[in-house]
Amino acid sequence: MSRFRGKRKEDYASEGDSEGQAPSKKASKKDSSDESTDDIVVCEVSKNRRVTVRNWQGRAVVDIREFYVKDGKQLPGKKGISLTMDQWNVLRDHVEEIEKAVNENS
Repeated sequence: MSRFRGKRKEDYASEGDSEGQAPSKKASKKDSSDESTDDIVVCEVSKNRRVTVRNWQGRAVVDIREFYVKDGKQLPGKKGISLTMDQWNVLRDHVEEIEKAVNENS
């Protein structure tokens, strides 16, 4: 088994980079102050969880997500789900069945 896990410099040259340099890194994420403020906080489920409706790539989504605090700002975390309107409508149409299943298992 090889002791090395990454690519060697020579391998980068074969990927189309004529100078043998490593490919450039991805662009950094936008500063949170640049993000759209179109998010509508519908409710806070708990201290660090909320339901929001926001515009993502031109489409409205229902976002159920955990938030964390960094530098005094609340930022969205990785844990969560964004539902398209079609997915949200399916979930909404099955609320009674979900409640019934919850009651049977409580």
